Amino acid sequence: MSNFKDVFKKKAFIGFVTAGDPDLESTEQFIYKMIEAGTALIEIGIPFSDPIAEGKTIFNADMRAIASGTTTDKVFDMVKKVRANYPDFPMVFMTYLNPVFAYGYDRFFKKAQELNMLGIIIPDLPYEEKHEAADVAKKYNQVVISMITPTSQDRIKKLASEAEGFIYLVSSLGVTGVRKEIKTDLESIVKEIRKYTDTPVAIGFGISNPEAVAKMTKISDGAIVGSAIVNIIAEHGKDAAPYVYDFCKAMVEAAK
Repeated sequence: MSNFKDVFKKKAFIGFVTAGDPDLESTEQFIYKMIEAGTALIEIGIPFSDPIAEGKTIFNADMRAIASGTTTDKVFDMVKKVRANYPDFPMVFMTYLNPVFAYGYDRFFKKAQELNMLGIIIPDLPYEEKHEAADVAKKYNQVVISMITPTSQDRIKKLASEAEGFIYLVSSLGVTGVRKEIKTDLESIVKEIRKYTDTPVAIGFGISNPEAVAKMTKISDGAIVGSAIVNIIAEHGKDAAPYVYDFCKAMVEAAK
């Protein structure tokens, strides 16, 4: 059985894919290619109609996925197929609070446990309300990943000291998407986080090339890439699998 310690035994490249874009059969193939390329952890996005933290790239992917008939249950079914081939590969879900709440916390996290998931990232879940989901998740050995942003300064101690699994450090203000340059002093934020926890820190939002991955893994435990992978899928559709593999392979090499 996998765990977060396995993910961060070395510098981790973490990849994101929107389930159901362009369809769930393709998503399954993309996940296999990401695993084969050496990706340490895969975030599987459950599409939602109002993904407020997402830029145009992932928003459009969510819309395509919903239009193709993707539902939470169908995402679970797709993950079950992945598990037949990779029973222990580290994976987490990423979605918004509404789909989890609407599905029912107990029902959702019980299903996640059955699928051997490690946890979930919920970008619109405020820290003050985190335990509403996290307490239920814990019953099913699931972790709700803490997110820290550049504006979290006064709350870093509180957020970091309670974090489990890993900390998702948001690189810059705004929504997800490819950025030409990240100007935030992330090294100082990572040093501040380290004062309060030894939980691994991975940096996401705006990372899109090997140079950025190398830079982020020098100062943290991992780099997270989403929009750049989703852009490849948007460009190549059902034929994107080999391109996803090549991209993730380059990112894995850059993270070493």
